[in-house]
Amino acid sequence: MKILLARHGETPWNAEGRYQGQVDIPLSEVGQQQARSLGERLADVRIDRAVASPLSRAAATARAGLGVARAQQLGFDPGFLEIGHGDWEGLLASEIQQRDPGRLQAWRDAPDTVQMPGPGGESLAQVLGRAWPALERACAGLGDHDTVLIVAHDAVNRVLLCKVLGIPLARLWTFRQAPATLNLLEGASVDALEVVRLNDCSHHTGLFGEAKHRAL
Repeated sequence: MKILLARHGETPWNAEGRYQGQVDIPLSEVGQQQARSLGERLADVRIDRAVASPLSRAAATARAGLGVARAQQLGFDPGFLEIGHGDWEGLLASEIQQRDPGRLQAWRDAPDTVQMPGPGGESLAQVLGRAWPALERACAGLGDHDTVLIVAHDAVNRVLLCKVLGIPLARLWTFRQAPATLNLLEGASVDALEVVRLNDCSHHTGLFGEAKHRAL
C-alpha cells in the first residue's frame, strides 16, 4: 500500500509565527493556493481512500487535494488533530520566551521531554499515542496496490515519520514539514513502511525555496 501523508497549507497564524495547535484556524489565501497546487499534483494519482484531521485547515487542504470528483471519499479522524499547545496557543515565540523560557528552550533542544502547559496541553508521546492508531485505522483493509491520502499537521506528521524512520522523538526537528507538503510511504503494512519521499513540496515551492515557519 501507499500512504500520501500531507500537511495542511499555510494559515495566518503560520505566517505570523504563532503556535497553532487545536484552535481551528482556517487557511490563508497563500494556504488555499498551496492546497490547490497539491490538488494539481494529485489530479492523476489514484487515491482509494482519504482521511484528514477534522480541523478546517486540514479538511480544506484535503478537499483541494482530492478535487471535486473525489471529495466524497474524505473521512475524518480526531487522532490526526495537531498537538494541543495548551497555554501556548496563539502566542508568538517572543511572548513564550517571556512567559515560559525554560520550557521553550526544552521544546527546541529536547522536545520529547516537554508537556505543553495548561488545559489541553500534550506531549509528543501523547500525540504519537493517538496518531499511530489513527494511521492504522486509515490503512485498515487496504490492498497492496491501494493508496490512502492522509492530511494532518506538522507535529503529527513528524511523530509518525519518526516512528517509521525508527528515530527517537527527540530528533523530530532534524527534518521539515512544509505547508501542503507530501510524504510518500510504502509497505505491506503500517509496521513495514518505508519513506520514499520526505517533505516534497515541489508543487508550490522551488528546490531552494523557504519552506519553514517560525513557530515550532
